[in-house]
Amino acid sequence: MEKLPAKTGWLWVTEGFALFRKQPAELSTLFFGYMFLMLALGIIPVIGQLMPLILVPLFSMSFMHACLQIEAGKKVYPNLLLVGFRSPFVRNLIKLGSLYLLAAIIAIGASALVDGGVFVQAITGQIAIDAETVRNSNMTLAMMFSALVYIPAAMAFWYAAPLIAWQEMGVGKAIFYSFFAVRRASKAFLIYGLAWVTIGMILPVIVSSIFGMLLNSPNASIFILLPISLVLTVIMYCSFYPSYTHLFGPAPDPLPAKISAD
Repeated sequence: MEKLPAKTGWLWVTEGFALFRKQPAELSTLFFGYMFLMLALGIIPVIGQLMPLILVPLFSMSFMHACLQIEAGKKVYPNLLLVGFRSPFVRNLIKLGSLYLLAAIIAIGASALVDGGVFVQAITGQIAIDAETVRNSNMTLAMMFSALVYIPAAMAFWYAAPLIAWQEMGVGKAIFYSFFAVRRASKAFLIYGLAWVTIGMILPVIVSSIFGMLLNSPNASIFILLPISLVLTVIMYCSFYPSYTHLFGPAPDPLPAKISAD
């Protein structure tokens, strides 16, 4: 792993855009398929709220493989959405997903130290989230504290899935290497994070608000903001792949054409 300069973080963003431009429809189809499956899982009581987090590592490999296919000049097919489930390391990916869930529970639970459990009650549906609830509690501060608690886990999980699936590492070793890879490239990740906050959050709100004012319709802002946000989310997923290859080198050979098209 090389120590990368800060400007590399911006390069990851631009390479994510470049990957998306090559097959925008195919990547968007993959993303909407993922969203549909998550919504379908959400219908199942209790377990439907937990499974999306547990399955994150498996579905993250779908987008990593898709970018690998694009880089190799091959077509991205919707069946890549389930490529993680066909991996010989599927058990380790599920174990990793279980740790995702555990880390999220700990981070959310930690927020109770700040607001006495208001955020936990809100996120579990025990109380309604409204302006009065937010105003009369420390929920905003609690959410920020929860995010800070989760940062070390996010660093540990960032590259863990591809390290398991592509480098054949065990769960513990993948988490270890992921954490220190992100720490070593901290300056690049700072630029990367700031770029996506600007491009993915601030800019869409500004653009949609301007259109809303020009059209004199608040609803117009929502109709413009939603598609922009969805497209930028897909591009952000694409940018994960170059961040991996810059730190760990080329990914393994892409899937055989027969498997890709089946």
